[in-house]
Amino acid sequence: MIGDEPVQGSAHRPFFQVALNLPHAGRIARRIVKLLPAPGRDMGADAAAARKKAVELLLLLDPCTELDENPGPELNGKIRDSAAALGRGLVDCIERAGLGEDRLGQAVRNLFECLELGQEGADISLRAGENPRSLQRPV
Repeated sequence: MIGDEPVQGSAHRPFFQVALNLPHAGRIARRIVKLLPAPGRDMGADAAAARKKAVELLLLLDPCTELDENPGPELNGKIRDSAAALGRGLVDCIERAGLGEDRLGQAVRNLFECLELGQEGADISLRAGENPRSLQRPV
């Protein structure tokens, strides 16, 4: 479903409104780790911080990837909120390190969509490098 509700302080952008899907969010976290530069001695501090945040996100969500459904009401909100906070920190690091690119930005948007935060995902993915004219973006 495509939503178009404006969020205070942001431009009006269409977004995908998706039900909470922590198992798929875990698969997207795996994709994000693969899209970041591999650890190495030439990695700057901000790139290393981005990778660290991405790995933390993966470790949080990875147990969910083996499930057919979300873990349950008592954990869903806690995991979602923690994943969203890590995702926001990750995007800050991606932006500072200049690592943004279209596929990484798309993965960030998809992550936030799976966390039921589609509007935020449509906005924050641009900071992570998603092309605003990408055919993958909602219109």
